[in-house]
Amino acid sequence: MKYGVVVFPGSNCDQDMIYVLEHILGQQVVKLWHKDTDLQGCDFIVLPGGFSFGDYLRSGAIARFSPIMTSVIEFANKGGYLLGVCNGFQILTEAGLVPGALLHNTSRKFICKNVHIKAATQNSLITNSIDLTRALKIPIAHGEGNYFTDADTLKLLQDQDQILFHYCDENGNITPESNANGSLQNIAGVCNANRNVFGMMPHPERAADLELNNTDGLQIFESILTLMHS
Repeated sequence: MKYGVVVFPGSNCDQDMIYVLEHILGQQVVKLWHKDTDLQGCDFIVLPGGFSFGDYLRSGAIARFSPIMTSVIEFANKGGYLLGVCNGFQILTEAGLVPGALLHNTSRKFICKNVHIKAATQNSLITNSIDLTRALKIPIAHGEGNYFTDADTLKLLQDQDQILFHYCDENGNITPESNANGSLQNIAGVCNANRNVFGMMPHPERAADLELNNTDGLQIFESILTLMHS
């Protein structure tokens, strides 16, 4: 298996993602510069977090038009696996690869802290081996993480089991108080209808190393490896 991590001007979590995939999980990883169009035969593409193009206009709005995104969109439309984390999730919504939009946090402030999330389904590549009753401690770092979509799309997401994660408290309770950014129904991540494109605001790569005293994020990566390498 070969993983590709796309690097945009302003990406700042690309090396974190590469470190986890390469050094902790032992996978083959390449960097994909945003001006290139060759995905180098990668089997799985990651759009990392950061502030692509300084978050001008809207977060992810400019990165969506980087040359490599033409290849990434074609790859995803053919069934290729694609994960967007934080700014990567914002880019996915801007490109129409997953439904919804990420609005400003209701606090109107940038939030950087540990939160808890709970997987809403095991019917996805990135959640298949996660205990649905367990709260995972995963950091967030964003100013525009407030997930929103219209009522019809929300119903589709629910009916088609496309909601991946909800914000919750440390005991797994999905409450208004545990909703860090005002997201609709505490939604922290979704996938597309074909279940090959995944977006999430929390950073699992920042919770995947024993030196950080938190490895909850490894469950997401191990879910990927379980199916991709089976």
